[in-house]
Amino acid sequence: MRRVGVLALCLAALALASCGEAPDRSETTPEPPAVGSPPPDVSGAPDSGTFGDKDIVAEPAPEPTPAPPPPPSPAPDYHQRQQIDPDGSRRPSFRTAPPPSAGAAPPPAGRIAPPAARVPGAPPPAAAEYQPPAGAAPPPPPEVAAAAVGEWDVVPVYYGTDRAERSTKDRLDYGSDRGRRLELGRALVTVPKAHREPLIERPWAIRVFNITLYEEAEDPNRHFTMQEVKALSEDELLALVRERLAASKRYKDHAFIFVHGYNTSFDYAIYRTAQIAYDLKFDGAPFAYSWPSGGGIASYTYDRESSGQAEPYLREFMEMVINKTGAKSVSVIAHSMGNQPTLQVLRELRRSKPDDVRISQVILAAPDVDRDNFENIAREIKGLASGVTLYAAGNDRALIVSRNFYGGIPRAGDVPLTGPLVLPGIDTIDVTAASMDSLGLNHSGYAENNDLLDDIAALIERGIRPPKLRTPQLEEVTTERGAYWRYPAARR
Repeated sequence: MRRVGVLALCLAALALASCGEAPDRSETTPEPPAVGSPPPDVSGAPDSGTFGDKDIVAEPAPEPTPAPPPPPSPAPDYHQRQQIDPDGSRRPSFRTAPPPSAGAAPPPAGRIAPPAARVPGAPPPAAAEYQPPAGAAPPPPPEVAAAAVGEWDVVPVYYGTDRAERSTKDRLDYGSDRGRRLELGRALVTVPKAHREPLIERPWAIRVFNITLYEEAEDPNRHFTMQEVKALSEDELLALVRERLAASKRYKDHAFIFVHGYNTSFDYAIYRTAQIAYDLKFDGAPFAYSWPSGGGIASYTYDRESSGQAEPYLREFMEMVINKTGAKSVSVIAHSMGNQPTLQVLRELRRSKPDDVRISQVILAAPDVDRDNFENIAREIKGLASGVTLYAAGNDRALIVSRNFYGGIPRAGDVPLTGPLVLPGIDTIDVTAASMDSLGLNHSGYAENNDLLDDIAALIERGIRPPKLRTPQLEEVTTERGAYWRYPAARR
């Protein structure tokens, strides 16, 4: 037996000599794995005689007692890998995660922190995220990836309304009834960072005749939501607006006023204003005026009368924005039926205080106004603003309904067979080929199409005219009454 034991010890010594000296794992960092290879096993050696896939395992001798197993191998250090490959010719097999903020939860398992996030000399994490080899399916693009908790921005909207307050258990709200007074306030709207221009992401719902049968729960990570709606005095509102304007850079000291159209609730008017401001990257002061629309397709007659009675309150609101906020440039965007009270107010402002009015751009989007009446008002407001732009569409279904309702007279925002309305001092743009269908009405194309948003952004920010200079793809069309511009038919 002694001879057998001595022979076994000799064989073990020869095997160790042929493999080389075992490394000191406490001082030597293993060679990083090749690109595309899975991370090394960090679970530790399962057997005291295992040193690698090609190691020779000696038959254990009855004596002496086997040595204890070596400690587990540490995971490859990303920082060391960067030192090995400073020129980037060999890409690391690991992706870094953003460093955790104070008090944040630790990174999920399988992800290592970048070098700057780790304490020098501290052991690396136990595992690293595996990088798929070349040819593997790419990760989903950022715009469709699910947003993490807290992934939203907040847009302030300063509002005026003559709607009556509506009782709700959660927050201040306004309904379709007329309040017969001007109320001011500020809404804080959350916009998800996963937002896709130029949509307003809201919970999916099933509604029949304004009755909600099912509605998905609101999630600020995926939807526009109201973080706060608060009524303010004029002094309180002006203080907030001046603070916002003082911090503005891209749109320095600039404000815009949005007046919504037919079939629009208070919340949707606020969401639309926030969406326009967010997509334009507007860092000035966004204002919304919400008159008491019925908020339903069947409320056309009520909306028509309701928009008209809102004129004195809209005027009070616009005069406050123009004369009291400190804004050096104010633009007005009116949509659909909202053009009716807006044009009347602009006419009154032109008559009474021409020297005090500082309006940069007037944008009349799909105006639901009688053509002849529009021409009369257009002549009277000439010179009130630096520029007036009319967006017209031949496929706006709401305007077609309105035209039929009023005896077949084309509306100012129509594009009938004879062409759009062309007037001196007004830039008319036919957006028929660029419009997008909205809720089957094709009635919000001005805000739901990137081409139009880009044109509005250049117009408000720099006031470039004529339109083709800011939007080169527009085609110029010459008529007996003058020129207008249109998006090419290939965009249909």
